[in-house]
Amino acid sequence: MPDAGILVPMANAWPQALAQDIGHVSSDLIVSYDGTSNDDDALALGKMLARSGASLSLAYIRHSREFDPRREELAQHDAERRLEQGAAWLGDPTAPRHVVFSGSTGEGLEQLAEAEHASMIVFGSDYRTPPGRAEPGTSAQRLLEGGPVAIAVAAAGLRTDAGAVIASIAVAAPDGDRAAAQSAEALAAKLGAQIVELDAPSGPTIDLIVVGSQPSASARRITLSGATRTALNAARGSVLVIPSNSPIRF
Repeated sequence: MPDAGILVPMANAWPQALAQDIGHVSSDLIVSYDGTSNDDDALALGKMLARSGASLSLAYIRHSREFDPRREELAQHDAERRLEQGAAWLGDPTAPRHVVFSGSTGEGLEQLAEAEHASMIVFGSDYRTPPGRAEPGTSAQRLLEGGPVAIAVAAAGLRTDAGAVIASIAVAAPDGDRAAAQSAEALAAKLGAQIVELDAPSGPTIDLIVVGSQPSASARRITLSGATRTALNAARGSVLVIPSNSPIRF
């Protein structure tokens, strides 16, 4: 029997899976976590965002079950251990934790976010990312191409600054998009952060860049313009991408 707060869906049976979530806790932020250093960056960003009052949970995606019962027991134990490690890193052993089965990490997280009514999924950067920059890995990239939930990507190395807070927020959004600005303003009000201009590459690191989708995109879907992607490639700081016409109400 999994620990309370661990969601262990049956493969390809999401409705049945929900009934197995003992001690179900709805979460606003889901951190994708597998125990790697870059996912510790995701924990750091999730913790900073949770200071807005949002709740936070951890998720680990298993892609298949083992046929051998003993190997399955070991694999499940490993997944739960990794999530316990993440909760310990946060200093919150009671943080809700979910083990989800899905052939695709991005798809599994998207389904979990829908089931939990989460407003955001938080990722670490790709492992090759230089410190201070945010580069989505494969799973985050999938959700940045038409995904229905806000995606945050932590700047590489964020985990090394134990006292880090979100003190500065910039907005990168195409003309006509208000969802990103509204989300940034709401978050700044909760955190006591300052809204600043997105500077040139030589400028100082911004703690969080809130990115808007194209206004012409389908409602509640992420669609980034080429100009926005170019601006992000040159920027330093963690990134939060908002679906079209769907501001986050922190």
